[in-house]
Amino acid sequence: MTDTGLELGASETDHSVGEFAKENREYYTSEFEKIQGTTGMVWSWNTMAAVLGPVWGAFRGAWGFFWTFLVLELFVLVQLGRGLWGELGADQLARYERLIVNIQKREQQAAEALAAGDQADHDAKMNIAANLKKVAETAKQAAAEAATEATTILLTALVLLVLVKVFEGFYANIAYEKQYLKWRANPNVQSGVSWPNVVFGGLLLIAIWPLTLFRFTVTDPDAKLSAITGGFIGGKITITEFPVGKEYFGKLAIMGDAGFDWLAANFGDFFHGITAAIKAVLDGLEIILIQTPWPVVMVVITVMAFRLAGIRVAIFTAASLLYLAFMGLWEISMITVALIGAGAFLCVLFGIPLGIWFGKSKRAYAMSEPILDFMQTMPAFVYLIPIIAFFGTGKPPGVLATIIFAMPPVIRLTALGMRGVPEPTKEAAVAFGCSKWQLLRNVEIPLAMPSIMTGINQTILMSLSMVVIASLIGAEGLGALILEALQYAAKGQGLLGGLAILFCAMVIDRIAQGMYRRSANAV
Repeated sequence: MTDTGLELGASETDHSVGEFAKENREYYTSEFEKIQGTTGMVWSWNTMAAVLGPVWGAFRGAWGFFWTFLVLELFVLVQLGRGLWGELGADQLARYERLIVNIQKREQQAAEALAAGDQADHDAKMNIAANLKKVAETAKQAAAEAATEATTILLTALVLLVLVKVFEGFYANIAYEKQYLKWRANPNVQSGVSWPNVVFGGLLLIAIWPLTLFRFTVTDPDAKLSAITGGFIGGKITITEFPVGKEYFGKLAIMGDAGFDWLAANFGDFFHGITAAIKAVLDGLEIILIQTPWPVVMVVITVMAFRLAGIRVAIFTAASLLYLAFMGLWEISMITVALIGAGAFLCVLFGIPLGIWFGKSKRAYAMSEPILDFMQTMPAFVYLIPIIAFFGTGKPPGVLATIIFAMPPVIRLTALGMRGVPEPTKEAAVAFGCSKWQLLRNVEIPLAMPSIMTGINQTILMSLSMVVIASLIGAEGLGALILEALQYAAKGQGLLGGLAILFCAMVIDRIAQGMYRRSANAV
């Protein structure tokens, strides 16, 4: 009974491998059995894979094999090209020829000086010519040595080519057997052979290999490509009056400048209104934080931390504020707190509603995702360019740059939290008579709150990172202190200022997170 079961299992496996391979079924059935029945090193040879290399991988749909050996064979072919037709000493030889021309020029000048009776100038010119001859001999020797390396490079490349081909032959069946196991788990994995894949793989080889070989084996490839293609590749001329190369960049840059100027001129009142609103918020915060005596502010913030987040956060808050006060950094630290607070508050004010909307509407999130990607991945310094063009310099533009850079995390994580609310929970709430507003306020937002608080935490930290960058456009505070330390390599000043920024951000974050944890524990 057992023997029959084993025979049936082996028969099913043979049929499965044959269905997967389609071509050369017996061969692959035998090799797969050998691979699956051996532990450790498996000696399984595939001649077609060794001969065709990446093309075999495309033929069988083994794209990992294809890309791996496409790169390895390209490396070997580059070395073969360098050894066969690469002009290894061409650059040194060209330098030698330039030096010879310069030497002849100096000797001619020395002869003219001697004819004019200026012995000192003659000696100086001859001395320069003698030094140039030494450099020329060095260049000539380097060119000769480079030329003799061609044979060594060629022999090394041939050895590498043999090794790569041997590796391809021994590894092919192992890679293909892994693909077979994936096919058993997922029938969508390619099986059998595919001539369209061969064509596609051949086109990839044609697109990658020749140009790369030309680039790394031919001297001055840009000039030669320009001559071959009429300037379309490697050149800087125009074809039928159409700009090619960096002329695109120049024309588009001019158009961008004109666009920014037009927007600033036609919507200046709108931009000034935004600046004035943010400035009013900052001025109010600075009056409270700076004009009020610092012991009073410290006591109020510490008590608030105690009531909202607990005794540990209160102790940490008091210690952090004492550090700022006794280091003489209170005023500029409060400016920084105002900048971080205003930026983070506006990010949360607009980010959480947007995140709730995107969490409920897949279409809205799909439309907004490219914008969020742009906001989050564009280098922070780039934001300063339109900010300066539209809003000028100072603290309000710094807050605006912070908003653009720091808002995506709270939007994304709020949307993630809303999408993570279990559907049965929402259905049960609706069954008990919850309206949409009650469902949102009493069910969805509380369950999504851990993700929302994580987004707020990330927004605060990213607002912190923008403080130093915003100082480049006139935003004051600890960022300006760090910027000054960078300019003058003031290591101690930079370290102390960095600790002050750290403490400011940690106090804001600990109070916000502690407030949430305390309310969650109370529930």
